This record gives sequence, structure tokens and C-alpha cells, in this order.
Amino acid sequence: MNTLLLLALLAAPGTAVVADSDQGRDWQAGDHHVHSEWSVDWDHGTSPPTPIRGGDSSYSRTRNARQAQRFGLRWMVHTDHGGPGHSAVTRDDAYPALLQARRDVPGVIQFNGMEFNVPAGEHASLIIAPGPQEGEQLYVTERDYSRGEPLQEGGRDSQQHMLDALSHLRGLRPLPLMLINHPSRTATGVGEWGDVEPSELHAWHAAAPQVLVGMEGAPGHQATRDERGLYRNEAAPTFGGFDQMTTRVGGVWDQMLAAGTRFWITASSDSHVNQRDGGSDFDPGEYSKTYVWARRQADDILEGVRAGRMFAVTGDLIDAMEFSVQAADGNGGTARMGDTLPLPAGTPMRVQLRVRTPATANAAGQHPRLRQVQLIVGSGAAETPSMQTRRFTASDWKQDGAWYEVTWELPAPAGGGFVRARGSSTDEPTPLADIKGEDPWQDLWFYSNPVFIGNR
Repeated sequence: MNTLLLLALLAAPGTAVVADSDQGRDWQAGDHHVHSEWSVDWDHGTSPPTPIRGGDSSYSRTRNARQAQRFGLRWMVHTDHGGPGHSAVTRDDAYPALLQARRDVPGVIQFNGMEFNVPAGEHASLIIAPGPQEGEQLYVTERDYSRGEPLQEGGRDSQQHMLDALSHLRGLRPLPLMLINHPSRTATGVGEWGDVEPSELHAWHAAAPQVLVGMEGAPGHQATRDERGLYRNEAAPTFGGFDQMTTRVGGVWDQMLAAGTRFWITASSDSHVNQRDGGSDFDPGEYSKTYVWARRQADDILEGVRAGRMFAVTGDLIDAMEFSVQAADGNGGTARMGDTLPLPAGTPMRVQLRVRTPATANAAGQHPRLRQVQLIVGSGAAETPSMQTRRFTASDWKQDGAWYEVTWELPAPAGGGFVRARGSSTDEPTPLADIKGEDPWQDLWFYSNPVFIGNR
């Protein structure tokens, strides 16, 4: 790995990166959304309801960590569901199980977390930074702020309670992270939203920009061929396995980026029950991976997620990425994912993307072929950003062994903007709506996070 070509942002937005900050970093594959036997069911015949162990997943946390290691992950987050009084399960059962899983599988960095029931929303992955207070921090957050915690539903289902939760999380040290899960799963159509509105994403991020930093670009539950991602409304499906907020050029994510919002995307398994056991899921890392450019250390992985130094991929289409923007004359530094490059409007800029295909077969025993790469540039008003897309295929890119390289030179957009990339094993210029019966292994995509261009 050429680390000089993969420098990451540690400085403030708007500054060029420096090589020293990158020392010892590599691509760390992970999964931030994994369920275990502590995603309990409930016996509502008792008062308070009694948790039923294994009600939503029969897997132990140790088993999940071993599967994560089997499929090449270096980090994962245990994220069990909440429910009425579930904070006691988190404290008394799930956290000791995490400590045991860490002892059993020391090769995987394992974070304490939960699938947080978002007040006035749906779900989010809450990731607690490791430390002596990690157990208590998660317990108190769930007890005091989770929408699902009260015995009587509805008491916390308000925007203000979510803002209060974010204020609480913003005060924890070390800082936790939150990523919105499957944001369009309850949408009623394309561009018609359900439990998660674009305005809520803006408000939640603005309330805690270093905590709530992104969303699942590719939701879990990808193993089912009937409702990919468990997006059950045929009018609002996933597209190439990714959420419509991510896939639509000029859509929700691009509008946020055009506003200069540092908001990132990920991919996860949302593993409950594997398809081999009759479920609709893949194991952690079996199909979806989030690669973070970081040292093999918990704190640097969290900071890599926070800074946007990551890409999302399905089916092991690629396993490394070098994505950069610089002035075409080479002066003024280089910016990479999560970074901002100051460039006067109209200055010729060079966008370069290099991606690597894995040497080994994926979990389906296949070596997927990269058929296209797209570079996407956005600028202008956040509500209606101006978008440019350039598509590259085998006749356009340079290939050096397992590495594929594309370059695009164009003027830096007036008023600033951003650049992002994606690619696929398909020939679809735009990801098509996923339909029943589709084989997810034949519809693979990767998505980068953005590089920002600043000249405001």
C-alpha cells in the first residue's frame, strides 16, 4: 500500500493534509450494525415486560465476532435493539457478553453500542468509544433517551427529546458516534419520506456535528431476494443495494454535501439471522463492508469514521481506494476523502481515483469484475445542486495489476462544491431499482465519501 497516496484529514476543513498524520494507517474493514441474542423479544404478559433472550437473533456476541473475523473484518460494533426497560439488559447481560467476546476474539476490535430508537425518527447505530466508562455511558444513554425504553410508548417521540439526546452525547468523553440506519426504509415513494426526513438529518447533524456524522448508504438485510434491505414498499426500494438518499445524483445526500455538510455514508450487515439459518441476512463482512483509513486502533478507527476517511462496498468488489483532488498544475496540496481543498473558481483541477480489486474470491466464491467507475461533481445551491458525472469503462481506465485508475480534469466549481465516486459490477449508468428475485451478488457497487472544494 502506498501510504503517501492515501493521506487523511486530521486538520480543520479547508486545509491540505500532511504526510505525517498518515503514518501506520491502512484500510480497516468493519461493520457498525450487528445484532445478537440480546436483541430480545418481550413477554408483555408480565409487568414490566420480561425480556426473552434470543427473541430477535439467537447468535452470541462471540459467534458474531468470529464470523466477522472469518469474513475479513478488523472492527465491528455490537448494536442490539432496545425496548421497554432494555437498558437493564444492556448493563447486566449485553455488556458482560461484549467483554467475553473481546476475550474470545481479540483479533477483532469490538465496540460497545446499540441500535438506538431515535425519538421522532427510526433507528441509528450508537457507537461508544472504548474506555472505563463505556458500559455506564451506554446504559445511561439508553435509559434516559431511547424512544423504546419507557413502558408506555410515545412519551419520548419528539424532536426535542432527540435534540436532548444529542446534547447528552455531545458531552461524553471520549466522543461517541451515531449513524442513521436504513434512512429510507419507511419512505412511501422515491423522494417521499417516512420516519426519516431530510430536514431531520440536517437538524440532528447540526445539533451534534461531531457525533451524528452520517447514515447507512447501503442498509443491511441484503441476503433476501424478495425485499432487498427489507425495504418492503415496492414504490421506495433500494437501488443497487443502496438507499435512495445516497444513489440519486442531486438527491438528499448531494444536497447536504452541496451545503458543505460533512455527512458520510457507510455499509452494514444489520445481521440478525443468516440466510443459511433461514434468515434474510449476511454475517458481518460476508457481503457489505465499510473500509476506514486508520491505524488498527479503536480510537483512530472512530476518528476515521468521524472524519469521513472511508468507503462503502458490497460483495468485495474492491478492497482499497486512493481518491484525491488537486490543482492540475500540482500546486497547492492534495485533498482526499473528508478533506477540503481551497481552489479559486475556474482553476483547472485534477480528480484521480484508483481502486484495487481483491486477490481472493468473495464469500460467494466469485471474483466480481469491475465494469464501470463514475466520478460525480456537485456545486451550486443546496436545494438544486448542479451535478456533473463522468463515466469510465475498460476502454477509458488504466490498469496496473489489480489497480484501476481514472483521471478527470475540469474547472473548480464557482462557490465551492464536492467530488465523490462510485463504481459497479453492472453496466447500469444509474443504479436500477431492486426487484424481487434479484441476485445481490450480481449487483455490486462501491461508493466513496466526498472530497470538498472550497472557494467561497
